[in-house]
Amino acid sequence: MKKKFWCLFLLTIIPLTRAWSGTGPPVVTDSAATVDEPAPALPAITYTLAMPAPQTHYFEVTMQLTNLAGLPGYKKAGYLDIKMPVWTPGSYLVREYAKNVEGFTAQSARVSTTNLVIDKVRKNTWRVFSTDDALTITYKVYAYELSVRNSFVDSEHGYLNGAGIFMYTDALKSSPARLVVRPYTGWKTVSTGLTPLSGINNGSERTYAVPNYDILVDSPMEMGNHQTFQFTASGIPHTVAMFGPVTFDKERLMRDYQRVCETAATVVGEHPCTDYTFLVHHIPNAGGGLEHLNSTTLQTSRNTYQTEAGYRGFLTLVAHEYFHLWNVKRIRPIALGPFDYENENYTHLLWLSEGVTSFYEDYILRRAGISTPEQYLNVVANDITGIENQPGTRVQSAAESSWDAWIKGYRPNENSGNSTISYYSKGSVLGSLLNLTILANTNGARNLDDLMRYLYTEYYKKQQRGFTDDEFQRAAAQIAGRNLDDFFKKYVYGTDEIDYNSFFTPVGLQLTNVALKTGDGFLGATTSASGGKLTVTTVRRNSAAWTDGLNVGDELLSIDSVRVGDDLSRALGSRRAGETIQVLINRNGLIRSLPIKLTENPLVGYRLEPVANPTAQQRSLFGKWLYIK
Repeated sequence: MKKKFWCLFLLTIIPLTRAWSGTGPPVVTDSAATVDEPAPALPAITYTLAMPAPQTHYFEVTMQLTNLAGLPGYKKAGYLDIKMPVWTPGSYLVREYAKNVEGFTAQSARVSTTNLVIDKVRKNTWRVFSTDDALTITYKVYAYELSVRNSFVDSEHGYLNGAGIFMYTDALKSSPARLVVRPYTGWKTVSTGLTPLSGINNGSERTYAVPNYDILVDSPMEMGNHQTFQFTASGIPHTVAMFGPVTFDKERLMRDYQRVCETAATVVGEHPCTDYTFLVHHIPNAGGGLEHLNSTTLQTSRNTYQTEAGYRGFLTLVAHEYFHLWNVKRIRPIALGPFDYENENYTHLLWLSEGVTSFYEDYILRRAGISTPEQYLNVVANDITGIENQPGTRVQSAAESSWDAWIKGYRPNENSGNSTISYYSKGSVLGSLLNLTILANTNGARNLDDLMRYLYTEYYKKQQRGFTDDEFQRAAAQIAGRNLDDFFKKYVYGTDEIDYNSFFTPVGLQLTNVALKTGDGFLGATTSASGGKLTVTTVRRNSAAWTDGLNVGDELLSIDSVRVGDDLSRALGSRRAGETIQVLINRNGLIRSLPIKLTENPLVGYRLEPVANPTAQQRSLFGKWLYIK
């Protein structure tokens, strides 16, 4: 029988023997009892979500746990631990969701008016002392952060991420459950990737099948009176739920969603979902997204569709989060599922999971015909410019950046540019180079798609698990048809300077630094102006400011006895590299004078240009690389 993968949210009537791992359908066992001995009822959870006073920004959650006598060790222990995750998959930071929980209570089904004894034994764990067969847990969650990683409710709408709202108990994480949603009075629309259970809804109340806790966490929800529209891509129904007032060309947007989605599906060549949902928030000063198994949340500004640059930028976000339904949710490092919701989940491969997805976001738009070859080449050159202008690229490797996401990537400080590199930006560049390597070494017969397809087939479908670092490196070498140890040692696990033109020459291009060397003096500090003060915010490693002792937090007063004002570049004027300037500063309330010797501007600006007299092979590979027919 053909396998159906877990975008197919059917509530099974037999217990799951393990939690969903993001690698295929949960394994099931036949629990049929004999004719003479009926099977005991299985332990189960029904979650109820309510928001009776949304203007107060609280969700109210009830967990009804039944048939607990079947839980191994429960009666003997005399208690049950109820936990709240500390992070959400896809966003690698411990967010301490338990900080938003209030009013946790537990009652027995036998004496429902009496609260049971509770002890909070960890920051995210409530221990309920009971041996009863059924328990009712209630609590409230304060939700007032409208980001893709958190939850929010007010008088206009409600949005939730499951990790920050729904608690769990370890013994039932892999078991089917139900979710009952009671939207606020007058809210008529609920959008989510969960499958509704037909025939049991009561008025505005909605009931959903929850195959296991991992899928509950992985199914964000938008509730209110938002507008929706549908389209079909790759034979799969897609729903777009749009919150916030916004003006857009529906037909064009629908058509471009379809182009992006269908092009993304060509990478692996198989779509694992039976449906897909986009939740889109149109709010001021917003941007970003978070991937889920058969849905995503996107945030963008209200005027995103009004300019061509803004529109194409939004489609890039769509492509990025949509491609995650393969890369990360199914093609994944072994560390990213099954998830430990109480601790950091470490991997060296976020440069692949996020960075290569960033590579594909632009590659998909090129292949879909939404961006031109020239626009794509500019993106690639700008990506390289970005990482080469960050001193941290010579300090932190892509693999280390991935591992340290928990302590550095999401917690930047004023020195981060000097000491770190983003696994998004460095990974995107590495994805481009790996794609070119495979293309050149196979004479255009293969590209990075073939590697993604292999990982999907071998590990997600066949072995139903993630892959290790070594397994990924071996797979890349196998697809490329040559040893890639040097590539990984120097550029993935190391911080060596990249020989870019060795990758671009086979497609007839060369990377050229077109930044003008004017000889103007370079200080190496960035500043911010506020309240008539100009304050240093960053100091670039090995710059004049770094070498001669300018500090973050210093207030710049004058240069060579002339008041600085609120514009550092104007204050520096036409001073040349090699000149020494006298900078008067206010540091912690004390006035100091620093002599600083200006250097030449080290910043680069790259452009990809054709080589002279490209060969027929170079022209052929160039066309295959950029999908030019």
